[in-house]
Amino acid sequence: MNSHPEVVLAARQLQKTFRIGFLRKRVDAVTDASFEVYRGEIFGLVGHNGAGKTTTMKILMGLIAPDAGHGEILGVPVNQPAARNKVGFLPETPHFYDYLRPAELLDFFAELYGLDRVTKKKRIPELLELVGLRGAEEKQLRKFSKGMLQRLGLAQALLPDSEIILLDEPQSGLDPLGRKDVRDIITSQRDQGKTVIFSSHVLPDVEHICDRIAIMTRGKVVKQGRIEDLLDHTERDVEVIAEPAVRGTTPLVPEGFPEPAALPDGQWRFVVDGRETADRLMGALLQTGWSVVSVSRRREHLEDLFVRETIGQPAPSGGAA
Repeated sequence: MNSHPEVVLAARQLQKTFRIGFLRKRVDAVTDASFEVYRGEIFGLVGHNGAGKTTTMKILMGLIAPDAGHGEILGVPVNQPAARNKVGFLPETPHFYDYLRPAELLDFFAELYGLDRVTKKKRIPELLELVGLRGAEEKQLRKFSKGMLQRLGLAQALLPDSEIILLDEPQSGLDPLGRKDVRDIITSQRDQGKTVIFSSHVLPDVEHICDRIAIMTRGKVVKQGRIEDLLDHTERDVEVIAEPAVRGTTPLVPEGFPEPAALPDGQWRFVVDGRETADRLMGALLQTGWSVVSVSRRREHLEDLFVRETIGQPAPSGGAA
């Protein structure tokens, strides 16, 4: 990335408060969302459930108006429809006409996007293949699983071949293989020169593919930048990466050791306090059918950074949405 990257999306001190329920309870969903996204990168908006990510995405897509602050896409204020001319969008929970079939739904969206007949005929089968829905063309959407609907939603977001792609929790409802497929699709879009912004609370996936991130908690962006620049590279505890006997399953953890963290490729990461404990852990793993992949002095990971930056942050009135 060059020293003066082009900013294609910017959020400037966005704020949004809702009044909900009979008593009009105040909920401060977003209190200060400020970040920039550069052309040609994968940018992750990271936060726990309820951190304000979805509200921020909706503001940027013009679906709701902020109470304060502003946003721009390709230099156009987000309150103007022209800001979304070159954006593909996947909402957190897409809702589709469930009597349609996949190609019919994509054809409907292609009409909304203004795609011509030749482009539609080429793009729709390609995208169904890309998102893994080949073979489900004749099935009505009411018979789709949540993961299949999520795959179709991703195809819809990619349909206009936009230069900017916004994905709100694109891996929601997907199994580990589905999550890997989505990661591969996102990185392939970047390789084609697209800019991808996605929100997630699945930290290993974010760490695996993002160029830069913004950490959001309780409605506020508290940290942003390149992951490598944000992490503390001081050596910490011992990290043991292992594979269970059957990949893709939730394995039995040896008694007396901490719970491991799942990694995107089917492996698991244990963190223990010292080499002696690591040796005992490896012995227990081998006895229970695990394979030890690597052992190393641990440096900070995104999960550690996330905890460090979010614990102790003051909660806004009513909590975030």
